[in-house]
Amino acid sequence: MSTQTTPERVLLQGSEACVRGALAAGCRFYAGYPITPATEIMELMSRMLPQAGGVFIQMEDEIAGIGATIGGSLGGLKAMTATSGPGFSLMQEHISFAAMAEVPCVIVNVMRGGPSTGLPTRPMQGDVMQARWGAHGDHPLLVVAPSSAYEFFDLTVKAFNLAERYRSPVIVLADEIVAHTRESVVLPPLAEIEIEDRVKPTVPPEWYSPYRDPGTGIPPMAAFGEGYRFHVTGLMHDINGFPTQRQDETQELMMRLFNKISKDFHLLQWYDSYYDEGAEITVIAYGSVARSALRAVKMARDKGLPVGLLKLKMLWPFMRRTVMQYLESSRKVIVAEMNMGQLSREVKRVNQGKCEVLTLNRIDGQMITPSEILAKVEEALA
Repeated sequence: MSTQTTPERVLLQGSEACVRGALAAGCRFYAGYPITPATEIMELMSRMLPQAGGVFIQMEDEIAGIGATIGGSLGGLKAMTATSGPGFSLMQEHISFAAMAEVPCVIVNVMRGGPSTGLPTRPMQGDVMQARWGAHGDHPLLVVAPSSAYEFFDLTVKAFNLAERYRSPVIVLADEIVAHTRESVVLPPLAEIEIEDRVKPTVPPEWYSPYRDPGTGIPPMAAFGEGYRFHVTGLMHDINGFPTQRQDETQELMMRLFNKISKDFHLLQWYDSYYDEGAEITVIAYGSVARSALRAVKMARDKGLPVGLLKLKMLWPFMRRTVMQYLESSRKVIVAEMNMGQLSREVKRVNQGKCEVLTLNRIDGQMITPSEILAKVEEALA
């Protein structure tokens, strides 16, 4: 593992940048199962994680992979797994368990063409809604979406920080292009990377209640083996972790699960904007499509066209506050994505007649090109 003390320029594949980010964030446990196009993350982890003093284990399938990841986190280690669409589907029940039991972990989903086996080696963005709503029950989830190798590094670090801060599973939703693109990346010195760790209990073990709200909405978390005995269950539970059906306790638990994230909604507006001054048309994109969109917007500006770009890096919770600002300031919005319109539904939901929302979709396993986006912009301005 690199221990650089100065900025380091390296040529990295997106998957390698993800691994570097996980290790920099303090990940010391990885369990998973190989699947295209996320296998490189697992292969790199198998070599690099033991060198960093961590534990790598290949499980028999994706269900076991996320189960072991949750176990590693309960044991006190920052833990992650990685997969693609079919494996991500198998993980949904355990993601719900991690949300209910408040077990911090990171799940990377490198999206590929679907449904079913689909196009295993080609890019699509068909798992956006599954990332938010695939798991059963009603609970919040945090989902970030990188568009470059550097962002795969940076957002993986931030995903671990979010997981530790909120005691929650966090999903890094990449796509095949981002994972497999090699590009020059400047990595910051490790000492300059902001790292967050879960809050530990300060009371004696006999006083510890693993789900008692300390006033922040996020209970301190002890690790198995540290002398704290506590119960972990996917059932509705009281502050001591034991099953309950009391309405006051179940209501309080569910509200706390939501409020611990919603209270910081203003801090979760993660985006980049380009050329938004005087923009009559705003392109909204995420993942690899945002790269094509940025090139298209630059080409449009060279032609004197009033176009800007809003690149979303946090997909869930949906950044309605930020998106609404651009809906209010634009005459038209174009949502470009490699699916039939999964995120555009959210944009239309919050639009409420502020402007016209157009879509640009591609579902053939090929990337949306800058020329396609530019043509859509010119059509919108005609």
